Amino acid sequence: MLVFSAANVSEGRRSHVIAAIAAAVCTRPAVSLLDLHSDPDHNRSVFSVAGPPAAMSEAMFALIQGAAQHIDMERHEGQHPRIGAADVVPFTPLQGSTLAQCRDLARGLCARVGGELQLPVYLYGAAARSPDARQLADIRRGGYEGLRIAIDKDERRRPDCGPSTMGRGGAVAIGAREALIAWNVWLDTADVQVARRIARRIRASGGGLPALQALGMRVAGRAQVSMNLTDYRRTGLAAVMAALRREARREGVNLYGSELVGLIPRAALDAATGCDLQLLKSPCEQVLERRLVETGLIRSDRLR
Repeated sequence: MLVFSAANVSEGRRSHVIAAIAAAVCTRPAVSLLDLHSDPDHNRSVFSVAGPPAAMSEAMFALIQGAAQHIDMERHEGQHPRIGAADVVPFTPLQGSTLAQCRDLARGLCARVGGELQLPVYLYGAAARSPDARQLADIRRGGYEGLRIAIDKDERRRPDCGPSTMGRGGAVAIGAREALIAWNVWLDTADVQVARRIARRIRASGGGLPALQALGMRVAGRAQVSMNLTDYRRTGLAAVMAALRREARREGVNLYGSELVGLIPRAALDAATGCDLQLLKSPCEQVLERRLVETGLIRSDRLR
C-alpha cells in the first residue's frame, strides 16, 4: 500500500535549507523522495514523496518540523501565495490505498502537528471536516500576512488544530486529494497584467475550464500563467493549452514555453499525445509511475 505527497515548502533559494529538509524526509525508512523541484522566483520547493501510509505520516511530520525550524515567514517573499513554511501537505492515494485512508492520514497528522509543533493547521479537500470542504485558495487568501491578522479575529479562519496564533513558521494546510498537475506557462511578454487577465478567463472560478486553477505572475522576467489541474480527467493538458493559445491571441501575445512542476501521472501525459505543450525540457523524468519503478517502490508489472 502506497501514498504520495507533493509537499510545498516556502523555500526555493537557499540550497542548504532545501537539502536539510530533504535529508529529514529521506531518513524515514521505506519512504522515497521521487522528485525535488525548486523555484527561486516563486521561492518555493515541491518535494514529491511516496511510501507506506504510516511511514509517510512520519516523513511529512519531519518535513513540516524541518521547514518551521529553518524558515522565518516574517522574512519570506516570493511570487506564489503561501501561509507557512511548510505551506501545503497533501496526501494522494497510490497503489492499494484509498482517498478515505488519505483523509484519515491527513487528520491524524493535523492533530499531531497542531499538538506537538504548536502550528495552526487547516484541513482541506477530502480531509476537511465540514461538508462544504475548505478550498485551498480560501485558506491562503491574504497570504501569511493576512492570515496572521485574521486568525484570532475571524471565526471562519480559525484552524482545525493547533493555536489561533501565527509564529515565524506560519500555518500549514494538510489535505487529501486525487492526483494534481502543476503546470507553468510563460508568455513572450513581461506584462504581468496580461497573464492575470488570461488566468482569470481560463480558470474555473472565472467561468473557464472546470477543475482548473490559474494565477498570473512574473517569473524569470516573463509573465507566467501558473496553473493547477485538479482533475486531469475532466480538463486535460491539451484542453488547457488550447484555451491558453486562444486567450494569448486575444491579448496579442504568444506562448514562450512551459514547465511541469513535480511529477505527472502517465495517463495525463498520454492523453495529450499529439499536442505541442511547448515544454522546455522532456517530461520523461517527471512521469510518476516511472519514478516509482526506478526507486523500487513498485514493480513495473504491478503498474495499474
